Amino acid sequence: MDDIVRQLGYLCLGTRLRRLGERLQSDVQRLTESAGLTIQPGQYPLLAALDRSGPLTVNALVGAVGISQPGVTRALSRLVDMGLVEMNHAHRDQRHKTARLTALGQQAIERSKRDLWPSIEAAVEELCAGHSGPMLAQLDAMETALDAVPLHRRAGRHMHAAGDR
Repeated sequence: MDDIVRQLGYLCLGTRLRRLGERLQSDVQRLTESAGLTIQPGQYPLLAALDRSGPLTVNALVGAVGISQPGVTRALSRLVDMGLVEMNHAHRDQRHKTARLTALGQQAIERSKRDLWPSIEAAVEELCAGHSGPMLAQLDAMETALDAVPLHRRAGRHMHAAGDR
């Protein structure tokens, strides 16, 4: 079947970018699960912001990751349920509550930074390398490359290469 989203070009750019993002996140999810981590790929930006900056308010996290306040609040709630983040409830207004990593959250982010992130970053860099020209042509090339070798397999190659050093 024809790829209508690809054929419609710039008209469906947002859909195409979302599709590509979902595809990348799906492969990252496979990698986190294989590493025994329960973190969702979309949760990593919040954890990384808390790791880099220390405790942050919901508003500060909204600014740091560029997603909506309700989205940040929902994600933080899940991270609290997982035991990775704790919230300071001194404020009644959700936007002014402060989030910080728990010891378990700090361990999970350190493990992710050490065991997963380098290979994922290398795999995405590999996927993006060598593309030039119009954006749609670059997206075509990236999607075709992912069809040939999914991101989780690319990252796996980088994990094995790092282990050989």
